[in-house]
Amino acid sequence: MDSPLDAKLSVALGGRTAAALTKGLGLVTVGDLVSHYPRRYARRGELTALSELAIGDSVTIVAEVRSVTERAMRAKRGSILEVVISDGRGYLTLTFFNQPWRANELSAGKRGIFAGKIGDYRGNRQLAHPDYELFDSADAAASSPTNPDAAAPDTTAPDTTALDDAAARRWAEQPIPIYPATSTMASWQIQKALGIVLDTLPPLEDPVPASVRSERDLVSFARAVELVHRPVNDSDWKSARAALRFQEAFVLQAALLQQRAKLRSSAATPRTPGAILEGFDAALPFRLTGDQQIVGEEISRDLAAGVPMNRLVQGEVGSGKTLVALRAMLAVAQSGGQSALLAPTEVLAHQHLRSITKTLGPDLAAKMRPTLLTGQLSVAERKKALLNTVSGGSSIVVGTHALLGDAVNFYDLGLVVVDEQHRFGVDQREALRQKGATPPHVLVLTATPIPRTVAMTVFGDLDVSTIAELPSGRIPIESHVVPLAEKPGWANRIWERVAEELAHGRQAFVVCPAIVGKEVEAGDETQVEDAAGAGTGAAGASAAAGATAVPEIASVESTMAHLAASPSLAGKRIEALHGKLPSDEKDRIMRAFAAGDIDVLVATTVIEVGVDVPNASTMVILDADRFGVSQLHQLRGRVGRGGVPGLCLFVTRAEQESLARERVEAVASTLDGFELAQKDLELRREGDVLGSSQSGGRSKLRLLRVVTDGALITEARVHAAGVLKADPELEAHPALREALARRLDAETEAFLSKS
Repeated sequence: MDSPLDAKLSVALGGRTAAALTKGLGLVTVGDLVSHYPRRYARRGELTALSELAIGDSVTIVAEVRSVTERAMRAKRGSILEVVISDGRGYLTLTFFNQPWRANELSAGKRGIFAGKIGDYRGNRQLAHPDYELFDSADAAASSPTNPDAAAPDTTAPDTTALDDAAARRWAEQPIPIYPATSTMASWQIQKALGIVLDTLPPLEDPVPASVRSERDLVSFARAVELVHRPVNDSDWKSARAALRFQEAFVLQAALLQQRAKLRSSAATPRTPGAILEGFDAALPFRLTGDQQIVGEEISRDLAAGVPMNRLVQGEVGSGKTLVALRAMLAVAQSGGQSALLAPTEVLAHQHLRSITKTLGPDLAAKMRPTLLTGQLSVAERKKALLNTVSGGSSIVVGTHALLGDAVNFYDLGLVVVDEQHRFGVDQREALRQKGATPPHVLVLTATPIPRTVAMTVFGDLDVSTIAELPSGRIPIESHVVPLAEKPGWANRIWERVAEELAHGRQAFVVCPAIVGKEVEAGDETQVEDAAGAGTGAAGASAAAGATAVPEIASVESTMAHLAASPSLAGKRIEALHGKLPSDEKDRIMRAFAAGDIDVLVATTVIEVGVDVPNASTMVILDADRFGVSQLHQLRGRVGRGGVPGLCLFVTRAEQESLARERVEAVASTLDGFELAQKDLELRREGDVLGSSQSGGRSKLRLLRVVTDGALITEARVHAAGVLKADPELEAHPALREALARRLDAETEAFLSKS
């Protein structure tokens, strides 16, 4: 039987109201509307005597109308209605613009409760467009606000001419739900629609088992829905939100655990490490770190099992994630299987190929025959790469999106390694996984540390491994903020400091947020390169979060011209690198920089991930406030990778105490990526964790917040696991089964199945 929550709003409310809710807020069903929760609750405030009112106070007063006057506005068409009220000890003016009809309601002698914010007009206190309830009619209308944030008209006061103090106080203290609204669908209109729906809604089944609710002392789903939308006091909506927040976590974790079980139900070819990996390990000129050994053992156990591995490896910049992935590839090669490494950019794909070939050594590289497959290969090179891939001649295939093409086929795809998962769409990752004759094992790498609660909420169907330990010999990077807003004279010192590093035979990166400069207002992302992930919204968010208007975003073009004219860098070899260059040109420049033939590389975020130049000791990030926390941390990780100290200068024109400046200073204050990941999460929204967008933007989480609800998410996962273990098909839990189907629509379910 269909749930009442699946009923169409057009049936429950009528076509016109339903159409407005759908167009403005995307609400289609009764369940959509019921789960459109208030974003906050307004208070009418304590009952306040007129003689005690202060400008700016939100007040509620019991008073009597003494006079009503209407006058024309001088400069504009229309009128002003001024209503003078008194509590017997003082007077206050109520002001209504272009609402002359209220004179019929607010006639002299009427008594009621009036609520609003005290303003000042020419030295007189007033309430503009207040909310009110008259005592002599239950149908007396409160103000009909045009502001979508305004409260609903209130008709909850008793119909009596002798309203007692207790009733007045209850009305004054009742919370007013304020809903996310639009210019065409105000909060009070949403509340009215909800009232109609709630009055006719039959009893709702609870997806959270009664035993779990009892253990956590939660009200039922039906009661929570009523209390969250129509609370009598603060304890009502607080208990309702507690129950609904837990339910959201419980349903989400049940979905992730179901998906995890579904993945494990399919068969995969076991891949057992052998002589190839043993020989590789024996030839390594260094010892694996403790974390690398632990994660390697976890991966080996997964590969040897008869079910597909689905593991996320997160680690600090330079912690050796690629080495761990390479060891997994060699384990797969032992049984004749192939591995595909999907990289987000051509620069990184080339870098991976060179790094893998070098790490394998001549003999093993000749045996594994690492192959590159990108969209910029010549016809002959592409044919050769495709032949090596389909014949099994190459055990390791490294590529970009070109790996996903229909013409690309594998002989025996056993392992898919995805570098920086958030760079790829869900469908792209799934397309590569589908190229295996049997489900391949999947290993996801990310250099962006993920807070535990995010990992459970976004990647709850993956096993998560962490590499926090850095290889021995790494010297910590010095990080400094260069605050040009307060210290404009420091601008020249930046390039003098770079020249000092170059004098020691070292190299430097200069990172710009744009390719071509232009004058912009804060928050304008035009010209900001998206080739390597700058399009996460960090640039625009950072500027909008606090940077003032600036004359020009630092660009590769303008910076190249500036450095060419800089006396400090006279005679130095300076080149530019960005995503708009041809692939072969980008590769040539990176090879030259890695070989030491370029002193200073002026680049966009195309060098953010994976680029390894041990002799590069210095990085200057211009307009650092245009980047996000994790992006700044990733960029900084490009220096200090050899035996020389690393230096990173975060240059910013953001003002002190702005959010943009706070973000830059947070990165400069620590090298701990996990600490920064938590800070990043606190500074921005957690994103759409159930859709393709995974940073910023509108979240599909309704009440749950991964920043603050970590303990609740953990507990919900434990309870969901217990329910699914005892009842995998949820035959005894039809309400939970329905909630999963309702919460996880076809698009979201597809996302989870491909994650």
